[in-house]
Amino acid sequence: MNQDELKTLVGQAALYYVEPGSIVGVGTGSTVNKFIDALATMKDRIAGAVSSSVASTERLQALGIQVFDATQVEELAVYIDGADEIDHAGYMIKGGGAALTREKIVAAQSRKFVCIADESKYVATLGSFPVPVEVIPMAAKQIARQFGALGGTATVRLKDGNPLVTDNGQHILDVTGLKITDPLAFESLVNQWPGVVTVGVFAFQKAHVCLLGAPEGVKTLMF
Repeated sequence: MNQDELKTLVGQAALYYVEPGSIVGVGTGSTVNKFIDALATMKDRIAGAVSSSVASTERLQALGIQVFDATQVEELAVYIDGADEIDHAGYMIKGGGAALTREKIVAAQSRKFVCIADESKYVATLGSFPVPVEVIPMAAKQIARQFGALGGTATVRLKDGNPLVTDNGQHILDVTGLKITDPLAFESLVNQWPGVVTVGVFAFQKAHVCLLGAPEGVKTLMF
């Protein structure tokens, strides 16, 4: 199977974790789009969804799934989202789609995080994929210098030649050159820097389950 077919496979497999009558936390990205399409097949058996991005909200609504604002829901049974990288402990890098802040908020509302990914995302150590960091624009250069002191190189993510603007009106720094051997400590450190909105290391909101698409089928990893 090609990568697209693997994404379809894990998107469909994630339906197992959707409780009938519940409101489902839904992430963002190409793999999650496959899950949203699968979720539409049981839309009459769920109450709706809480979405982590404008793009996912639009896709859900187009398929007839009611979308609730996160402020309307106290707790979600499950949050289903992809990852740019996931390690052996369930720690992840997320934010390639620039929705990391809302993703982390919805993940924090959820009792269980189910990560859906293809096998290429499973790594021994986080950091080969650039770490996204959502920042307040006026702080971007200072934060880039702080990453430089750690041995990383931070660049502002562009769209059409200008800084990409997130759903929250902020910018994204993508940080290369880091090997994150202690994700909890790294997330704690970067969270303290003034101007950081969210760092795309999901250690405190780690995955509890990963459905990993492989040529031989879906592997279920428990953390």
